[in-house]
Amino acid sequence: MKALFWILGLLAIAAIATLWRASVREAAAEAAHPPAGQFIEVNGTRVHYVDEGDGPPVVLIHGASGNVNDWTFDMVGRLSGSYRVLAFDRPGLGYTDMIGRNASAADQARLLADAAIALGAQRPIVVGHSYGGAVALAWALERRDNIAGLVNLAGASNPWEGGQGTYYALLGNSVSGPAVAALLSAWVPDATLISSIESVFTPQPAPEGFAEHYGPGLILRRFSLLENARQRTGLLPQIEAMVPRYGEIDMPVEILHGDADLTVPLQVHSEPLSTQIPGANLVVMEGVGHMPHHADPQAVVDAIDRVAIRAGLRQ
Repeated sequence: MKALFWILGLLAIAAIATLWRASVREAAAEAAHPPAGQFIEVNGTRVHYVDEGDGPPVVLIHGASGNVNDWTFDMVGRLSGSYRVLAFDRPGLGYTDMIGRNASAADQARLLADAAIALGAQRPIVVGHSYGGAVALAWALERRDNIAGLVNLAGASNPWEGGQGTYYALLGNSVSGPAVAALLSAWVPDATLISSIESVFTPQPAPEGFAEHYGPGLILRRFSLLENARQRTGLLPQIEAMVPRYGEIDMPVEILHGDADLTVPLQVHSEPLSTQIPGANLVVMEGVGHMPHHADPQAVVDAIDRVAIRAGLRQ
């Protein structure tokens, strides 16, 4: 019995230390990478956004585990000379509030569409990367009067086999999730996190300084870890429900996808999507991995230009 009390005591100390360290690291991450933009309240939800440039509006939607810093590293600056660029943090990530728990891609699309309208962007070109590609597709389906065209970058768009894996299953579970999130937030070394971020670029190297600009510690905040996992584990049935509706998308659509993408495979997602959306243009980027907007940013700018011309926003 005495040994049991010792074990319980040690576990309690470990739990307190973990929660304390997680809180300290979260505060440090937010101090090192404060909000890059401004806030607007939409339907009771505070949305964080970056707003730069003048011209036809372009909305940028980041992927899983992401935030607006993915776009402000390079793409916002490239586009802001020709477009008004709005980059949003998705709900529960970066500095945008959650919409309850496990906001669907459609929920997120409606929120961001309403935010864009409130900011005066009635019919933007919507650009989505990875998970953000699914949100962009949902936007095209749910709010078709509030979108001029779509650019999908290595976006999740079609059903896949194998689910999301043990990591996201544990984090997405209501029982194990909080404990796993606290452990990750408290104890994952910064070097390991940076290495994990940079591995997403494979086979390309991450741009110099990207991880530091991105704010790796923001990913490890407990609420973001949990919401990101919930969103990812809930995405597959949402995708399955959207696929039969892709034929309804009647607007200029550009799809860019690397043939070396092992995270969201081209053959599973963008190749079929290019036949499911009438008139969609697929650009296969040879040797490019999961980050096309960093591997070849000019190709993304060119795709946005093509959509703008086809939508009558530019000559």
